[in-house]
Amino acid sequence: MIILSVDYGEARTGIAVCDETETIASPVTTITGGYIPKLADNVLQLVKKHNAKMVIVGYPLNMDGSAGASAKKCADLANLLERELQIPVKLWDERLSTVQAHKSFNHMNIRGKKRKENIDKLAAVIILEEYLAYRKNKEGSGENKDEQ
Repeated sequence: MIILSVDYGEARTGIAVCDETETIASPVTTITGGYIPKLADNVLQLVKKHNAKMVIVGYPLNMDGSAGASAKKCADLANLLERELQIPVKLWDERLSTVQAHKSFNHMNIRGKKRKENIDKLAAVIILEEYLAYRKNKEGSGENKDEQ
């Protein structure tokens, strides 16, 4: 199944998608601006374009597991998408995904404009890869992989 992931940010939102076999997550685009209704329209178009059957929205919980202002905005986006789409929309704990993305770029010595243009897409890929690993582990354990 094709799954689209969203790494929401007030300035930039990264989008990634996986292949039908749920093996490879790839960056798609970065959407600028954080106005949730407009962002939701852009995500809806991408869902249609890529024929996605599920959307994962990164849910940036605080390190203690509580939900702050950013998490609330992500939940608002997920709720809006769920109302508009006829496919599942799930929140996924994304703590430290952007930190991981920065570490990856540090390792590859990518800096400046190229880093800024790609960091959100890479964070969306990381979120999607973590969700795909979860689904694969659930499937291997015999549990229903759509439950969380």
